Amino acid sequence: MRIESLLRPVAPLARLALLALAAATAQSALAGEPPSPGCSRTYTLALHEHGLLYSRQTGKGIDKDMADELIRRSGCRINVVVMPRARIWQLIESGGLDFSLSGISNPQRDGFAAFAWYFSNKYYLLVRRDSGIQRVTDFPRNPMLRLGAIRGFRYNPGGNRLVDELDASLRVSYATGLAPLYEILLADQIQGMIIEPFDYPAAESGTLREQTSILEFDDPPVPHGLIISRLAVPPAEQARWRALIDQMRDDGTVERIFGKYFKPELAREMTRF
Repeated sequence: MRIESLLRPVAPLARLALLALAAATAQSALAGEPPSPGCSRTYTLALHEHGLLYSRQTGKGIDKDMADELIRRSGCRINVVVMPRARIWQLIESGGLDFSLSGISNPQRDGFAAFAWYFSNKYYLLVRRDSGIQRVTDFPRNPMLRLGAIRGFRYNPGGNRLVDELDASLRVSYATGLAPLYEILLADQIQGMIIEPFDYPAAESGTLREQTSILEFDDPPVPHGLIISRLAVPPAEQARWRALIDQMRDDGTVERIFGKYFKPELAREMTRF
């Protein structure tokens, strides 16, 4: 059907607007650009406090920069809120929240969340020096040692196995963020916790650096991405948001955002995978 025939019943100004929209859509298709997400409603996106990902105190972080860029590129209204990670996953599953950032998948999450990957990183075990731990595998063998973890977090396969094994023996202390875990680690109430590159500034600070060591898991880097609620966002729209993230990776935007917080080589390693 010719586009003119669709415009006959429409007022002149509306006809011009539709023609402009059709022309822009055609031009984007010819240029190979992904279609923009629909903006028929206001979306919701939750950040969580976690090292360089986001700090409520400064209002800055990688995830905040990513959210700002998604809003700018999509042109959609997105209400950004801050809440604990465990609550974020609950709302993503129920459809009460549209998006979050820096999420990793597992079989359970795949049932209610879709992902758009934009970085990948390794995990590490931060342990007290006086614990005598030399390897990650030493930690569960000593029944006197306790691990700290953030409620609602999952890690790499080795980290998940460690948490699950110790949790079954009631040897895990949970918190809603990193700060309380650092405090009880220094107080020797826990002897280890799992960290990632976003936590380096705190781990390398004076007191923590003096009293702890960092051990590396054997697992490869784990992809992280935009979390999309399957219940709240239809499949066609999920694909458009995923295409928007891919575009940000392809044009170097994601790497530039990470480059604000990490050395260039680490930013490149995390965002090119």
